[in-house]
Amino acid sequence: MPVHATAIVDPQARIAESAEIGPYCIVGSEVRIGARTRLMAHVYMEGPLEAGEDNLFFPYSTVGVASQDLKYRGERSETRIGNRNKIREFVTIHRGTEGGGLLTSIGDDNLLMAYVHVAHDVRVGNHAVLANAVTLGGHVTVGDWAVIGAATGVHQFCRVGRHAIIGGYSVVTQDVLPFSNTVSERGIRVYGANRIGLERRGFEPGSIEKLQTALRLLTRAGLNTSQAVERIGAEIPNCPEVDELLAFIGESTRGVIK
Repeated sequence: MPVHATAIVDPQARIAESAEIGPYCIVGSEVRIGARTRLMAHVYMEGPLEAGEDNLFFPYSTVGVASQDLKYRGERSETRIGNRNKIREFVTIHRGTEGGGLLTSIGDDNLLMAYVHVAHDVRVGNHAVLANAVTLGGHVTVGDWAVIGAATGVHQFCRVGRHAIIGGYSVVTQDVLPFSNTVSERGIRVYGANRIGLERRGFEPGSIEKLQTALRLLTRAGLNTSQAVERIGAEIPNCPEVDELLAFIGESTRGVIK
Protein backbone atom coordinates (compact mmCIF):
# COMPACT_ATOMS: atom_id res chain seq x y z
CA MET A 1 0.00 0.00 0.00
CA PRO A 2 1.22 3.59 -0.50
CA VAL A 3 2.47 4.77 2.90
CA HIS A 4 4.45 7.99 3.00
CA ALA A 5 7.88 7.74 4.61
CA THR A 6 6.90 10.27 7.30
CA ALA A 7 3.73 8.40 8.37
CA ILE A 8 3.69 6.30 11.53
CA VAL A 9 1.55 3.17 11.22
CA ASP A 10 1.27 0.69 14.08
CA PRO A 11 2.21 -2.84 12.94
CA GLN A 12 -1.11 -4.15 14.32
CA ALA A 13 -3.21 -1.83 12.14
CA ARG A 14 -5.06 -3.59 9.31
CA ILE A 15 -5.02 -1.52 6.14
CA ALA A 16 -6.23 -2.53 2.69
CA GLU A 17 -3.57 -2.70 0.01
CA SER A 18 -5.34 -0.07 -2.08
CA ALA A 19 -5.62 2.43 0.79
CA GLU A 20 -3.26 5.41 0.96
CA ILE A 21 -1.58 6.88 4.03
CA GLY A 22 -0.21 10.38 3.38
CA PRO A 23 2.54 12.45 4.96
CA TYR A 24 2.75 12.72 8.76
CA CYS A 25 -0.32 10.60 9.43
CA ILE A 26 -0.44 8.54 12.62
CA VAL A 27 -2.43 5.29 12.61
CA GLY A 28 -2.71 3.40 15.88
CA SER A 29 -3.23 -0.24 16.69
CA GLU A 30 -6.71 -1.72 16.26
CA VAL A 31 -7.39 0.59 13.34
CA ARG A 32 -8.90 -1.01 10.23
CA ILE A 33 -8.96 0.94 6.97
CA GLY A 34 -10.84 -0.30 3.90
CA ALA A 35 -10.06 -0.33 0.23
CA ARG A 36 -9.25 2.94 -1.55
CA THR A 37 -9.65 5.01 1.61
CA ARG A 38 -7.17 7.87 1.61
CA LEU A 39 -5.62 9.78 4.51
CA MET A 40 -4.29 12.91 2.84
CA ALA A 41 -1.86 14.26 5.47
CA HIS A 42 -1.54 14.87 9.23
CA VAL A 43 -4.51 12.60 10.01
CA TYR A 44 -4.56 11.02 13.47
CA MET A 45 -6.46 7.74 14.01
CA GLU A 46 -6.79 5.79 17.23
CA GLY A 47 -8.52 2.44 17.68
CA PRO A 48 -10.63 0.51 18.06
CA LEU A 49 -11.67 2.15 14.80
CA GLU A 50 -13.08 0.81 11.55
CA ALA A 51 -13.15 3.03 8.46
CA GLY A 52 -14.70 1.44 5.38
CA GLU A 53 -14.03 1.88 1.69
CA ASP A 54 -13.52 4.98 -0.49
CA ASN A 55 -13.41 7.44 2.40
CA LEU A 56 -11.36 10.62 2.12
CA PHE A 57 -9.84 12.15 5.27
CA PHE A 58 -8.52 15.66 4.80
CA PRO A 59 -5.54 17.10 6.72
CA TYR A 60 -5.64 17.49 10.49
CA SER A 61 -8.75 15.39 11.08
CA THR A 62 -8.71 13.39 14.33
CA VAL A 63 -10.69 10.17 14.50
CA GLY A 64 -11.43 7.66 17.25
CA VAL A 65 -9.87 9.46 20.21
CA ALA A 66 -11.18 9.23 23.77
CA SER A 67 -14.35 11.02 24.80
CA GLN A 68 -14.35 14.38 26.57
CA ASP A 69 -17.17 13.11 28.79
CA LEU A 70 -16.00 13.37 32.40
CA LYS A 71 -17.77 10.06 33.12
CA TYR A 72 -15.49 8.25 30.67
CA ARG A 73 -13.12 6.00 32.60
CA GLY A 74 -11.16 4.45 29.77
CA GLU A 75 -13.62 1.63 29.06
CA ARG A 76 -13.04 -0.13 25.75
CA SER A 77 -15.22 1.49 23.11
CA GLU A 78 -15.06 2.04 19.37
CA THR A 79 -15.72 4.17 16.32
CA ARG A 80 -17.21 2.91 13.06
CA ILE A 81 -17.22 4.85 9.81
CA GLY A 82 -18.89 3.50 6.68
CA ASN A 83 -18.06 4.08 3.03
CA ARG A 84 -17.58 7.05 0.71
CA ASN A 85 -17.51 9.69 3.44
CA LYS A 86 -15.63 12.99 3.11
CA ILE A 87 -14.12 14.12 6.40
CA ARG A 88 -12.77 17.64 5.99
CA GLU A 89 -10.05 19.60 7.78
CA PHE A 90 -9.89 19.65 11.60
CA VAL A 91 -12.91 17.39 12.08
CA THR A 92 -12.89 15.60 15.46
CA ILE A 93 -14.71 12.29 15.99
CA HIS A 94 -14.66 10.74 19.48
CA ARG A 95 -15.29 7.10 20.28
CA GLY A 96 -18.21 5.88 22.40
CA THR A 97 -18.67 5.46 26.13
CA GLU A 98 -20.30 2.91 28.39
CA GLY A 99 -23.26 5.23 28.91
CA GLY A 100 -24.06 5.30 25.20
CA GLY A 101 -23.49 1.79 23.95
CA LEU A 102 -19.68 2.05 23.57
CA LEU A 103 -19.99 3.17 19.96
CA THR A 104 -19.81 6.28 17.81
CA SER A 105 -20.92 5.57 14.24
CA ILE A 106 -21.10 7.38 10.92
CA GLY A 107 -22.82 5.71 7.97
CA ASP A 108 -22.21 6.10 4.24
CA ASP A 109 -21.93 9.03 1.81
CA ASN A 110 -21.76 11.79 4.41
CA LEU A 111 -19.97 15.13 4.16
CA LEU A 112 -18.49 16.54 7.36
CA MET A 113 -17.12 19.98 6.59
CA ALA A 114 -14.24 21.71 8.35
CA TYR A 115 -14.17 21.89 12.16
CA VAL A 116 -17.19 19.62 12.69
CA HIS A 117 -17.18 17.93 16.10
CA VAL A 118 -18.83 14.53 16.53
CA ALA A 119 -18.93 13.71 20.23
CA HIS A 120 -19.13 10.34 21.96
CA ASP A 121 -21.96 7.93 21.17
CA VAL A 122 -23.27 9.99 18.25
CA ARG A 123 -25.04 8.13 15.44
CA VAL A 124 -24.98 9.76 11.99
CA GLY A 125 -26.94 7.99 9.25
CA ASN A 126 -26.34 8.20 5.49
CA HIS A 127 -26.14 11.10 3.02
CA ALA A 128 -26.06 13.74 5.75
CA VAL A 129 -24.29 17.09 5.37
CA LEU A 130 -22.79 18.73 8.44
CA ALA A 131 -21.58 22.19 7.47
CA ASN A 132 -18.58 24.01 8.88
CA ALA A 133 -18.23 24.09 12.70
CA VAL A 134 -21.33 22.01 13.45
CA THR A 135 -21.09 20.58 16.97
CA LEU A 136 -22.96 17.40 17.90
CA GLY A 137 -23.12 16.79 21.65
CA GLY A 138 -22.91 13.28 23.05
CA HIS A 139 -25.63 10.75 22.22
CA VAL A 140 -27.03 12.81 19.31
CA THR A 141 -28.73 10.96 16.44
CA VAL A 142 -28.76 12.41 12.91
CA GLY A 143 -31.10 10.79 10.39
CA ASP A 144 -30.47 10.06 6.72
CA TRP A 145 -30.26 13.01 4.32
CA ALA A 146 -30.32 15.59 7.13
CA VAL A 147 -28.53 18.90 6.49
CA ILE A 148 -27.21 20.90 9.45
CA GLY A 149 -26.13 24.47 8.76
CA ALA A 150 -22.83 26.05 9.72
CA ALA A 151 -21.97 26.76 13.37
CA THR A 152 -25.04 24.96 14.66
CA GLY A 153 -24.85 23.30 18.07
CA VAL A 154 -26.98 20.25 18.83
CA HIS A 155 -27.52 19.48 22.52
CA GLN A 156 -26.79 16.07 24.01
CA PHE A 157 -29.44 13.37 23.47
CA CYS A 158 -31.28 15.34 20.76
CA ARG A 159 -32.42 13.72 17.53
CA VAL A 160 -32.41 15.23 14.05
CA GLY A 161 -35.02 13.52 11.89
CA ARG A 162 -34.60 12.26 8.35
CA HIS A 163 -34.58 14.83 5.53
CA ALA A 164 -34.61 17.74 7.99
CA ILE A 165 -32.65 20.90 7.24
CA ILE A 166 -31.42 23.17 10.04
CA GLY A 167 -30.40 26.74 9.28
CA GLY A 168 -26.95 28.00 10.17
CA TYR A 169 -26.07 29.32 13.64
CA SER A 170 -28.98 27.47 15.22
CA VAL A 171 -29.06 26.29 18.82
CA VAL A 172 -30.85 22.95 19.00
CA THR A 173 -32.00 21.82 22.45
CA GLN A 174 -34.94 19.59 21.43
CA ASP A 175 -35.59 17.04 18.70
CA VAL A 176 -35.77 18.36 15.13
CA LEU A 177 -38.77 17.02 13.24
CA PRO A 178 -38.13 14.85 10.17
CA PHE A 179 -38.80 16.54 6.81
CA SER A 180 -38.85 19.99 8.46
CA ASN A 181 -37.09 23.27 7.70
CA THR A 182 -35.98 24.50 11.12
CA VAL A 183 -34.16 27.76 11.84
CA SER A 184 -32.99 29.54 15.00
CA GLU A 185 -33.66 33.28 15.05
CA ARG A 186 -34.00 34.60 18.60
CA GLY A 187 -35.35 31.18 19.48
CA ILE A 188 -35.47 28.18 17.22
CA ARG A 189 -38.65 27.40 15.31
CA VAL A 190 -40.04 25.36 12.43
CA TYR A 191 -40.75 27.13 9.13
CA GLY A 192 -42.67 24.33 7.42
CA ALA A 193 -41.54 21.38 5.34
CA ASN A 194 -38.09 21.05 3.80
CA ARG A 195 -39.80 21.41 0.42
CA ILE A 196 -36.78 21.95 -1.81
CA GLY A 197 -34.80 19.09 -0.28
CA LEU A 198 -37.74 16.71 -0.52
CA GLU A 199 -38.40 17.64 -4.15
CA ARG A 200 -34.75 17.01 -5.02
CA ARG A 201 -34.96 13.56 -3.47
CA GLY A 202 -38.01 12.51 -5.44
CA PHE A 203 -40.82 12.77 -2.88
CA GLU A 204 -44.29 12.96 -4.44
CA PRO A 205 -45.83 16.48 -4.50
CA GLY A 206 -48.89 15.15 -2.70
CA SER A 207 -46.77 13.80 0.14
CA ILE A 208 -44.94 17.11 0.47
CA GLU A 209 -48.26 18.98 0.68
CA LYS A 210 -49.49 16.60 3.37
CA LEU A 211 -46.30 17.15 5.35
CA GLN A 212 -46.72 20.90 4.97
CA THR A 213 -50.27 20.64 6.29
CA ALA A 214 -49.17 18.47 9.21
CA LEU A 215 -46.38 20.86 10.16
CA ARG A 216 -48.76 23.80 9.91
CA LEU A 217 -51.11 22.09 12.35
CA LEU A 218 -48.20 21.43 14.69
CA THR A 219 -46.73 24.91 14.62
CA ARG A 220 -49.34 27.50 13.60
CA ALA A 221 -52.80 26.26 14.54
CA GLY A 222 -52.68 27.26 18.19
CA LEU A 223 -52.87 23.63 19.31
CA ASN A 224 -50.75 21.88 21.88
CA THR A 225 -48.74 18.92 20.62
CA SER A 226 -51.26 16.28 21.70
CA GLN A 227 -54.15 18.13 20.05
CA ALA A 228 -52.14 18.64 16.86
CA VAL A 229 -51.14 14.98 16.69
CA GLU A 230 -54.78 13.93 17.09
CA ARG A 231 -55.93 16.25 14.31
CA ILE A 232 -53.14 15.18 11.98
CA GLY A 233 -53.98 11.52 12.52
CA ALA A 234 -57.63 12.19 11.78
CA GLU A 235 -57.20 14.55 8.80
CA ILE A 236 -54.15 13.09 7.02
CA PRO A 237 -54.47 9.30 6.84
CA ASN A 238 -52.45 6.89 4.70
CA CYS A 239 -49.32 8.97 4.28
CA PRO A 240 -46.09 7.15 5.28
CA GLU A 241 -44.14 10.38 5.71
CA VAL A 242 -46.76 11.87 8.03
CA ASP A 243 -46.90 8.57 9.93
CA GLU A 244 -43.12 8.78 10.38
CA LEU A 245 -43.47 12.34 11.64
CA LEU A 246 -46.06 11.30 14.21
CA ALA A 247 -43.99 8.30 15.30
CA PHE A 248 -40.97 10.56 15.75
CA ILE A 249 -42.99 12.85 18.02
CA GLY A 250 -44.32 9.91 20.00
CA GLU A 251 -40.80 8.60 20.64
CA SER A 252 -39.34 11.93 21.74
CA THR A 253 -38.02 12.23 25.29
CA ARG A 254 -36.87 15.86 25.11
CA GLY A 255 -39.86 17.28 23.27
CA VAL A 256 -39.77 18.56 19.70
CA ILE A 257 -39.10 21.99 18.25
CA LYS A 258 -42.27 23.74 17.09
